[in-house]
Amino acid sequence: MSFRKRLLLLFALTIALVVALSSSVVWVMLRRSFERANEERAEGLTSQFRGEFARRGEEVARRVDAVTDSETVGKIYLDLYRGRADRGLYVDKARQLADGQHLDFLELMDHQGVILSSAQWPAKFGYKKTDVSWSVGPGAFLRREETADGVMLGMFALRAFLLGEEQPLYVLGGQTLGSGFLASLELPPGMRVLLYTNAEHEFAAGRLVGSHGPVKDGERLGELVRVVQATDREAGGVVEWSGDSADAESFRALPLTGSGSGTKPELLGVLLVGSARRPLVDLQRRVVSASLLAGGVGLLFAILLSSWLAARVSQPLVALADGARRLAAGDWETQVPVASHDELGELAEAFNQMTGELRTQRDHLVQAERVAAWRELARRLAHELKNPLFPLQVTVENLVRARGLASMEFDEVFQESTGTLLAELGNLKAIIGRFSEFSRMPQPQRSLISVNDVVQGVERLHAAQLAAAGIAVEVALGDVPLVSADPELLHRAVSNLVLNAVDAMPGGGKVGLTTRSLEAEVEITVSDTGTGMSKEEAERLFTPYYTTKQHGTGLGLAIVQSVVSDHGGDVGVESSSKGTTFRIRLPRGVS
Repeated sequence: MSFRKRLLLLFALTIALVVALSSSVVWVMLRRSFERANEERAEGLTSQFRGEFARRGEEVARRVDAVTDSETVGKIYLDLYRGRADRGLYVDKARQLADGQHLDFLELMDHQGVILSSAQWPAKFGYKKTDVSWSVGPGAFLRREETADGVMLGMFALRAFLLGEEQPLYVLGGQTLGSGFLASLELPPGMRVLLYTNAEHEFAAGRLVGSHGPVKDGERLGELVRVVQATDREAGGVVEWSGDSADAESFRALPLTGSGSGTKPELLGVLLVGSARRPLVDLQRRVVSASLLAGGVGLLFAILLSSWLAARVSQPLVALADGARRLAAGDWETQVPVASHDELGELAEAFNQMTGELRTQRDHLVQAERVAAWRELARRLAHELKNPLFPLQVTVENLVRARGLASMEFDEVFQESTGTLLAELGNLKAIIGRFSEFSRMPQPQRSLISVNDVVQGVERLHAAQLAAAGIAVEVALGDVPLVSADPELLHRAVSNLVLNAVDAMPGGGKVGLTTRSLEAEVEITVSDTGTGMSKEEAERLFTPYYTTKQHGTGLGLAIVQSVVSDHGGDVGVESSSKGTTFRIRLPRGVS
């Protein structure tokens, strides 16, 4: 991965992390603020409900007091306990009295609780009411009332009409606690109040009403109601009305209790205060949108900043790398521009200083190598010329001494000496010729050739010499492509390797000539079964004028390396006690 991409990735991850962290913090704070505000609003609404509940109770108590103090109730009382009137005459009285005081419920009962008249259910006439605590108090209370339309929840007040020591006449009146009551509450925006009448142990969605009547999909609130039914304690939760989370509501369920038959208050109903979560969800969605926008802007900023920083940092580094490549390719005059005075500028200055020092060291090294090369050449040339010069000197001295001999003896010495002179002069000529040949190595005249033909030509040329030296030849030619090469120079290089193998096996042996095709090259192998060389000797083998033989100029393998190098290939050697193998690898000429 490039520096520019890594820098962009680093900036992008940093910005994404900051945006995600900030969004998460804002998200949590919004949620907590909403829940806190929701609790406060629910508490306020609950307080308003309790206040309205108390006010409605006082109003019900006044209306029931008015009914109790009415002339009709007094007359019924006198007729009932003193006149012994027919009780059937009072069946419709409760309805008339209830309408006069706008009461939804009203029942008149004797001292034994037998119903004389019922406004909400006239058919209850004559039945004894057993679900009333006959403790008369000044206020109102909450209770369930069974009617012809089902069980209803209402605010009730119980009063007793009494004259002297007579038995009392009971008046039980009230108003329904339902949709009308809920509609009278002032609700904050996004909130609503629902009322559940608890008539059975199992939840019944039909008993759940709101300010506009029955609640649609009331079954979804069943779990909250069941928790209150099981614990008689406040419960809360979120209700999902649809797949859209914005349609959800947070509900707080409050138990509504009344006096029961035992010590434990009876659960008469459940008040559910709901708060829409749409404002929170919409706000959270805006936070997400703002976060995405901020992330997009941040990513764009990251791209621009990383591009600027990468250009600021990478361009000098790219220039430095390019300068290093040009320097490695041999351009010793390479310099990189110094564009700043910071660490990158110091690096560029150090590079330029290094190239200057390298040029100086190269010049010194080249000069030293030239001196060493001339010294080595002089040493080799002196060594090669010294060998034939000594016999020449001895031969001339013999001729000088033989001058005083008899003519027949002189002729014999003369013949022998001149033969020696001619032989040694031939050696001198051969030595000079080899040095001249190495100095005049021609440039390859390339054409597409088959290396198999070259190897076969070398084998034919040296077949007789190899056979005379007791050396067997094994030729293994592979299916190789053509190469672009000079056939004469390549022939000379392979021939020199074969002659080198012959010199390595004075007692006979085996020479192997093989060719094979590699992925992008063609390989020629020349191996022998000689005594091999040491690692140090193998490393210096291709050095000009270096030889492991007693007689030789050390130029044969140097010529091989020069030919192969001029063809764009390479030559290597592997040697052990079992023999030596030379490998020439040349690039393919055609695919």
